[in-house]
Amino acid sequence: MGAHLHFDCYSGISGDMILGALVDVGVPFSDLVSGLKRLRLSGFTLRKRRVHRGAIHATKVDVVITSGLHKPLSLLRIHAILSASRIPDKIKQQSRSVFDRLAEAEGHAHRVAKDHVHFHEVGVLDSFVDIVGGLIGCDLLGVTRVTASPVNVGAGTLQTAHGILPVPGPAVAILAKGIPIYSAGPPRELTTPTGMA
Repeated sequence: MGAHLHFDCYSGISGDMILGALVDVGVPFSDLVSGLKRLRLSGFTLRKRRVHRGAIHATKVDVVITSGLHKPLSLLRIHAILSASRIPDKIKQQSRSVFDRLAEAEGHAHRVAKDHVHFHEVGVLDSFVDIVGGLIGCDLLGVTRVTASPVNVGAGTLQTAHGILPVPGPAVAILAKGIPIYSAGPPRELTTPTGMA
């Protein structure tokens, strides 16, 4: 029987938050870094630090971009990067599945086929590392079941490559179908498409 991982999303969810939570519950940071090197992508490093938000103490993992993939990526290109990587086949397939869900949501939101979606917010190297790193971390912990509390999506509006949008943005709203969400706190995005996927 594998491990059960539960996310308490009272302050939203993002890729960086997932990486930090995984390190907090036992993923060795050095193993996460080693696993991500198998992507065979350059232009990033990971930084780990302790943070305090009110009474909560946590680990924050930041993806620091030094160079590399700053332009939008197509789903086909993302699949090619995953295929060329040295990550385990199971994680390649899970990563493809996450990116497929994101492409379907973005495509639906912008009325284009998923194969014609170019990832702006999730296409950058930071989010690529967040997605694959999250799956590597779950694999390192032996996670077989993931659950989450209702997700706080935030409130107000956000600036995107497509202009000003309400919170939650269209992709988050589509990905949240069937998932309990709510809006609380200051006007800002608390849940990203990467985190919701």
